[in-house]
Amino acid sequence: MTEPRRRGRPRSTGGRECARCHNLVSTIRTTWPEGPICGPCFTAAARTYGLCAFCGAQRLLPGRSATGQNICRDCAAITTNLDCDNCGREAERRRGGHCARCVLTGDLEQILKPHAPPDMRIKRLITELAAVPRPESIITWMRHPVTAALLTKVGTRELQLSHDAFNALPPSRSLEHLREMLVHHRMMPNRGDPRLARFETWLEQRLETLKPTPAIHTPIEQFARWHHLRRLRENNDPTSNMDNATRCAKQEITEAGKFLRWLLDEHNTAINNLQQAHLDAYLCEGTTTRSKVRNFIQWRARAGIARPFKTRYRTAATTPLASSRQRLDLIKTVAEAEHVALSTRIAALILLLYGTPVSKICKLTLDDINTTPARTTIRVGDTPAPIPEALLPLVHQHLAQRGNHRTMNYQSRWLFPGTRAGQHISEQSLMPRLRSLGIDIQAARNAALHDLTKEIDPASLADLLGYSTQVMNLHAARAAVPMATYPAMKHPTR
Repeated sequence: MTEPRRRGRPRSTGGRECARCHNLVSTIRTTWPEGPICGPCFTAAARTYGLCAFCGAQRLLPGRSATGQNICRDCAAITTNLDCDNCGREAERRRGGHCARCVLTGDLEQILKPHAPPDMRIKRLITELAAVPRPESIITWMRHPVTAALLTKVGTRELQLSHDAFNALPPSRSLEHLREMLVHHRMMPNRGDPRLARFETWLEQRLETLKPTPAIHTPIEQFARWHHLRRLRENNDPTSNMDNATRCAKQEITEAGKFLRWLLDEHNTAINNLQQAHLDAYLCEGTTTRSKVRNFIQWRARAGIARPFKTRYRTAATTPLASSRQRLDLIKTVAEAEHVALSTRIAALILLLYGTPVSKICKLTLDDINTTPARTTIRVGDTPAPIPEALLPLVHQHLAQRGNHRTMNYQSRWLFPGTRAGQHISEQSLMPRLRSLGIDIQAARNAALHDLTKEIDPASLADLLGYSTQVMNLHAARAAVPMATYPAMKHPTR
């Protein structure tokens, strides 16, 4: 199995050794009583706060005792000036002798101009941005050219804080990040699920490109608005997987448009004159994604627009399944992969231990983890599932140091916060991270369910993992568990 890529930029080598990390570096940032300190170690030390192991004071802890404990400047005899000239807070000094929070506040006030004319929402935006636990991340975000241009337009009042004004700008990740930040902090009205809103914007743009060809535009607009858009709006609740739903809708609309274009180009025929032979020829050649037109064809028949046609499902040739040994080896590898982001390791362990779908892992919250003196459990189904004792240190470390919880998501209750304010990590972001650990997601999930059905009856397992009893019976049957379906089908005695 390929070793996962180490996080961060590779350090440049040199001829001087850092006394703390013992790496050979080209430049030494400072020298403390313990010896020369490189730049990364200095920055990490200047961001470490807590109780001093020697004097017990709650303050900055840049020093390190002989036994590796974090201690304050006074106890470590560090004379480096680490006091902000503006607010007096102990922190790494940046521009003008100010800490990162003061530098950020000054830059935001200069760019956003909250007093010219006065705007309470912009004042609140500055307050929220400057309040994040790691203001350096906001400074880095502001350096992006698109972000800098957006903030400048907000400061000159060229960009109003409204959805219509944001929709009129070219779409970009920075634009959506700023929009969701403003919505999360109630500086702009909530427009519902942002994925649904982005789908609506995408749909309008797609339909606009199809207008020159009415033979394609009209049926696609009917299918998109009457079927997909209506269904997405009706199912817009927190428990629905809106990310997958909108992606599937986009693919079906796109494939339906390709089919209509093929009819025109290859047969000079519109959809109203479709014949079974046309459909059979289209599905028999080309890529397997052509099967996505099935829903379009069937919807037209259900809506009474066209007569029914025979279509075929796209069936998987195989069912990926990792062996029990491979699954256990992956659990061991993930638990020991200290160079991989802890959030990725915890998500991978949930997948490997409980067979939880990635879409559900993304939506777990802090409330789904329950710690008592007796045990720690995670709720992935109706019944809390125990977490193995050997993995508890990793879980508790993640709870204390969740990724993205020191930026605009620092008040989030998500177990895996995303980069955007108020949002959890997306399934599309998490899956590549799991694959980088050598995990075949579907094979690993099937392996977990396959192994668990050998230990627990399907009905109990369904409550524990959040699957239906029918699904667990299917996995039990594949695992050849004797009488696997009996507990689920047994009727209570009356």
